[in-house]
Amino acid sequence: MTGGPPERGLLPGGLTLRAMVPNAITAAALCMGLTGIRFAIMGDFRMAVLAVVVAGILDGIDGRIARLLKAQSRFGAELDSLADNVSFGVAPALILFLWSLQDLPRLGWFAALAYAIACALRLARFNARIDMADEPRKAAGYLTGVPAPVGAGLVFLPMYLWFVTGEELFRTPLLVSGWLIAMGFLMISNVATFSWGRLRPRKSFRLEVIALFGLVGAALLTEPWWTLVAICAVYLAFLPVAMIQYGRVKRRRAAAAEPTAPAA
Repeated sequence: MTGGPPERGLLPGGLTLRAMVPNAITAAALCMGLTGIRFAIMGDFRMAVLAVVVAGILDGIDGRIARLLKAQSRFGAELDSLADNVSFGVAPALILFLWSLQDLPRLGWFAALAYAIACALRLARFNARIDMADEPRKAAGYLTGVPAPVGAGLVFLPMYLWFVTGEELFRTPLLVSGWLIAMGFLMISNVATFSWGRLRPRKSFRLEVIALFGLVGAALLTEPWWTLVAICAVYLAFLPVAMIQYGRVKRRRAAAAEPTAPAA
């Protein structure tokens, strides 16, 4: 006989059902980012921002589900980067342009392009270093620059403040353009930022951390915009902390690498 029965759970072409689950979640995140653009074109900016936020949540779980199911693949990594570029690079740039920057079309479009290009460059750099286990920041448990989903969440900060206050100041094209460019710079910078693996609370505080995450989830449902403002403020406040801690790690490594002086 030339061939036996197909392996259980294996689709034609060799793709298992287990491997499809994380890729389906990634595709859903891509659809949410594109849907955010549609809402922005229709003028429903709250739903546009929420669509990108949901895309960020889906992006945060697809990789973990892939590792849990042992379904990591190069295809999934490439699909994830392409989806991130649309959902966290193109979509926020277009949403902010339609919300504010079109009132200053030349500078506003330049700022939108700068942010979208920065997101693409950040993802390309991440893919180029994905197999480098000895990358200095990665080996120490840090990330290089602000991740794309976090950058998308931060770049919407003027919109969060506008939603809760109604102040037209936060919709000023010059202010939004400067904020877009600043967030794009943070994504492609060499600034060391905390990764999830680096955040390890002490055993005596783990129950409190679980309770805090539960309260944050409840706050996102009841007061989503104020909660997102608070999350952005906390993350920005931790940026210098991460830089200081990584500086200490670099100094310790440099001291350990120095050859010991010969005895007299």
